[in-house]
Amino acid sequence: MIPSLQKLWTKNEKIGIGLMSGTSVDGVDVAVIKVSGNGLSTKYSLLAFDTIPFPEKLTERIFNQFNPQTSSVDVLCSINFELGTIFKDAAEKVVEASELRKEDIDFIGSHGQTFYHIPKEKEGLLRSTLQLGEASILAQHFQCPVVSDFRVRDIAAGGEGAPLVPYIDYLMFGQQEKNIALQNIGGIGNVTFLPKGLEKEHVIAFDTGPGNMVIDEAVKILTGGKLQFDNEGEIAKKGTPNKETVARLLENPYFSYNIPKSTGRERFGAQYTRELVSQLREQQLSIEDIIATVTMFTAASIIDQYKRFIPQGIDELIVSGGGAYNKTLLKYLSESFCVKTQEDIGFSSDAKEAIAFALLANETLSGNANNLPVATGANESVVLGKIII
Repeated sequence: MIPSLQKLWTKNEKIGIGLMSGTSVDGVDVAVIKVSGNGLSTKYSLLAFDTIPFPEKLTERIFNQFNPQTSSVDVLCSINFELGTIFKDAAEKVVEASELRKEDIDFIGSHGQTFYHIPKEKEGLLRSTLQLGEASILAQHFQCPVVSDFRVRDIAAGGEGAPLVPYIDYLMFGQQEKNIALQNIGGIGNVTFLPKGLEKEHVIAFDTGPGNMVIDEAVKILTGGKLQFDNEGEIAKKGTPNKETVARLLENPYFSYNIPKSTGRERFGAQYTRELVSQLREQQLSIEDIIATVTMFTAASIIDQYKRFIPQGIDELIVSGGGAYNKTLLKYLSESFCVKTQEDIGFSSDAKEAIAFALLANETLSGNANNLPVATGANESVVLGKIII
């Protein structure tokens, strides 16, 4: 028996770290949790959370590597270890701030940074995904088991490798007596729909389309990089959305694809947004009107996808991710649904995904299958991730 794993299995309560960097590439989300049990008996409490920003030049270099025209294998090789070190430093900083010692950490779940995602075969390219941030650096520093590279096992099982958080949504919210939609609005929007009285096979989960990605990129373009996002939706609040444009944007083929499905920067990234902003400028829209239009686009895409794929109807919509702080976006959504945020129910919108990867790691280390084939399209339930001991 491997001592580090044997130690885990004999503890009733464990302290774990979840690490996540999303499509906005602005930093590392670090969640430190105390967890007991596994599966539907899982109980956890959040001990500490923070987002540690990336150095600005690193963000620029990462974005360059997202583009096949400007990426290079030597830089990718180096960035993998650079990100691993940054993830380690971020985790160490949050652990110290919480007055824990690194020796107190029992396990880590690290998502890494997604560099490319090919959910479906195209032009000779296999279904595949690439997350970087060398997890061995975490294992070496903290001397505990680290689970990483979660998505590839689902792809090997015939899935798209995304979305993965719905499994945790099922564990945490699956015992409700009403139809709940858990909508994460990060760079990309994704929903987990939990019908009342559900079984795991009845969960509906998929990427709804753009979340903050198009909004943030439009803000950067229109302010010449002076602003990185629309704080609390204040710019959009001052504008008037062009509803004809929003209706046209909903004609994007992605929205008619059947579920399960996933998307990302390859469809709704910088190039897409540059072309869209250029078109809106030609219509003589103000900066405020453009931001209002792309904000309504995110809300309208969520509403559209619910109407298409969740015929049961929604009693309550709970929003997480950075979009939960965009008051204009929430206003647009509240015109169609009863909207709450994670904060309204006692959780953290920012911390949700980092917590999820800590809990996914706990499931992996417990030997539990932790994907949802109904969400990812996999042929079977599998245990996700690679364990470094």
